[in-house]
Amino acid sequence: MIYHGVFANPNATTIESQLKSVGVVSPQWTFTMFSETHFHSSTHEVLSIASGSAKCCFGGEKNKGRVEPVLEQGDVVIVPAGVGHRLLEDYGGFQMVGSYERGKTWDMCYGKPGEEEQVKQIGNLGWFKRDPIYGDEGPSLEA
Repeated sequence: MIYHGVFANPNATTIESQLKSVGVVSPQWTFTMFSETHFHSSTHEVLSIASGSAKCCFGGEKNKGRVEPVLEQGDVVIVPAGVGHRLLEDYGGFQMVGSYERGKTWDMCYGKPGEEEQVKQIGNLGWFKRDPIYGDEGPSLEA
């Protein structure tokens, strides 16, 4: 789920402040996206673009249903647990604030043997009860 142009004058500090004020997710890092396909099994991920732009892949390269959007400063992507994602091309200065559901710890999975137990837990995760960006209302609540 992509929200375009959420933040008018974004930077990591203003994004973190907004996310903390809504209180659904906790900002945990500012970095670019890994160039290797990975996913998270323990929590959904909220990626807020703090600077630059990049083409990313969601759904895995071998998935015919994958999407490859260009993300720009001010955009937000909500990545459900289990959805593979990676950086395809950085157009310059691409940085994101990575946030996860409050009280959850994120993990890294790559779809490799030995991750079966982690993958099983994805089905036990609930969805957001409040929208990570807008609070009591918002697009993620309609998903």
